[in-house]
Amino acid sequence: MQYITYNNTNIYNKTLTDEQAHNASLVSARYPVCLTDYYAGLIRHQDDAIWKQCMPDARELEDYSQCADPLNESHLSPVPGLIHRYPDRVVLLVSNRCPVYCRFCMRKRLVGSGDAPMGESELCAALDYIAAHPAIHDVILSGGDPLMLDDQSLSKILTGLRAIPHIAIIRIGTRVPVTLPGRITPGLCNLLRTFHPLFINTHFNHPDEITTASAHACSLLADAGIPLGNQTVLLKGVNDSIETMRALMTGLLTLRVRPYYLHQMDLVQGTAHFRTSVRSGLEIIRGLRGHISGLGVPHYVIDLPGGKGKVAVLPDDVTIRGNMLQLRTYTGEQVFYEDITALQE
Repeated sequence: MQYITYNNTNIYNKTLTDEQAHNASLVSARYPVCLTDYYAGLIRHQDDAIWKQCMPDARELEDYSQCADPLNESHLSPVPGLIHRYPDRVVLLVSNRCPVYCRFCMRKRLVGSGDAPMGESELCAALDYIAAHPAIHDVILSGGDPLMLDDQSLSKILTGLRAIPHIAIIRIGTRVPVTLPGRITPGLCNLLRTFHPLFINTHFNHPDEITTASAHACSLLADAGIPLGNQTVLLKGVNDSIETMRALMTGLLTLRVRPYYLHQMDLVQGTAHFRTSVRSGLEIIRGLRGHISGLGVPHYVIDLPGGKGKVAVLPDDVTIRGNMLQLRTYTGEQVFYEDITALQE
């Protein structure tokens, strides 16, 4: 497998104070920093919504309270690079590289741990596993970012999946339309359209990420017949206001991107400064419902620790006692989830 080539920015070319540069060096030694020239160009000033998502923060090193792998992905991986959590679908981690290393990444533990894409032997083992489990109908390509692979490598993976009779749906999770929109080319779209039914979920977090370039990238994908969804992460100081979310969700609809999930921040070590309370998320959903088109209201979900899966949370059906939430998993199991941030608000 091979990656595409792209330009990325040295963060120290940005104006930093000596203290900021020192802190950035300390943080990046543990949690690497990378951003594209394009995404860096969206930064208007220090500490704006784009800056916070991609620039190192000393608070990343101060958070030891949570787990590096709270979703228990390593224990749900029967073969390297494959996560099998739900009965009918798997996640295939085909790439370790992203155009931008988001500071809130759910796989923060893996960023910088190795830059190579999935190897040939790993891909074969993953395909063999999928082929041997006919209950699997849905494969999600993730990483890293799958669209960092070149067209030939993507074609090989998709061809291998389409050769398995029981695979009905292929999904790609990517932030490329947001952070490296020039990667979305007519050639790439022509390639992807040959593997329908194929879906793409992208990842816009703020209205400032909706630009002429990202709109064009989404238009090319939509014109290729690819249904587009969006997964937003609720981030303190970035998008945790009703006004920002209304602008983001309605803006996405103009791009032909359907809001899909609003994620409560996972309990990932090094990300606590981004975390809001669940109550904040519920207030945002209340502020969307009835005020914008129902097409623009995402599912507000918590990905439960321990690999128990996602639970959708609605303002009217969650039981909250103090800082404890009572939720029900897709299997019917009742789970108590501690809303840690609620104690701090």
